[in-house]
Amino acid sequence: MKLVILDRDGTINEDSDDYIKSVDEWQPIPGALEAVARLNQEGWHVVLATNQSGLGRGLFDMATLNAMHIKMNEQLAQRGGRVDAVFFCPHAPEDDCDCRKPRPGLLEKIGERYGIELANVPAVGDSLRDLQAAVSAGCAPHLVLTGKSKGLSEAAVARMHEQVPGLTVHADLAAFAEALILARPDPGRRSNH
Repeated sequence: MKLVILDRDGTINEDSDDYIKSVDEWQPIPGALEAVARLNQEGWHVVLATNQSGLGRGLFDMATLNAMHIKMNEQLAQRGGRVDAVFFCPHAPEDDCDCRKPRPGLLEKIGERYGIELANVPAVGDSLRDLQAAVSAGCAPHLVLTGKSKGLSEAAVARMHEQVPGLTVHADLAAFAEALILARPDPGRRSNH
């Protein structure tokens, strides 16, 4: 099974230091939904792993979170794409749960649900904690320079490389999708080379 694990806020949709608390605040990053659709069309299953501490902090409720994901799925469907599942941590940091990234619990649950080893499964995010969770779970860490990482200096990116073994950096989700598809060509497809 070809599986990709994506962070949500800052990777698929615009992020906010004040949290994404409403359907109106959920706005896709240009090109991100098309990237998910492209991955789907190349046979990849896309699953989200997202910290949603706004639930635990009382900033929004489950109905609002579901409505955000309905909006996302409707917009993906218009582009021929889909997200197979959304795994989220509803806890606030002080809850000390095992599912809040940078801990690997959320990603491990994905591996259990799909019955697959997470070794080398690409996990994409915009923050250090996304990457730390990926490495802890055995995934291949991919940083997109959107959301929290937008505008990172070369020195900051170099520090990320030092902190995250095996890190690959992409301009955005579209660049990640392109690199993944080119790196793992479909054996049934003919090459022009």
